[in-house]
Amino acid sequence: MTRVTQRTTALAQMPRAELLENWQKLLGAEPPAHISRDLLARAIAHKIQEKEYGGLDKSTRRRLRALARTLETEGSLPTTSGPILKPGAKLVREWHGRTYRVVVLEEGFEFEGRRYRSLSKIAREITGAHWSGQRFFGLLQNERSPSNGKAP
Repeated sequence: MTRVTQRTTALAQMPRAELLENWQKLLGAEPPAHISRDLLARAIAHKIQEKEYGGLDKSTRRRLRALARTLETEGSLPTTSGPILKPGAKLVREWHGRTYRVVVLEEGFEFEGRRYRSLSKIAREITGAHWSGQRFFGLLQNERSPSNGKAP
């Protein structure tokens, strides 16, 4: 049994007072007032594993921040997140005989020298109609092709 496994397994038998002490040591703060014993133990186990094996990578942390902002501003999250685009990726779309290029940024997109938070806003800018930005740029698969020139 590894040291991490031993430490995390021991949490199940640990008295609540000892769990609270571990939380304080590992996270450097007081736990939420009404946190359940189970959630307390799970959070401590996660922190133990994170310290031993490493935390989330940069792109995952960036994606989580973006989701948090969306939830904060819009009150909900999209049901499908679609593909994860890496900064620097270029999206190209031809529309009515003109080619449009979008660059993926760390947070958002650049189109014609301006920053946008969503592809849908860029698609609306290009077409004048409401589009799913991911569908418009061919990032989602469905029965209609985005190249047919018609908004869904």
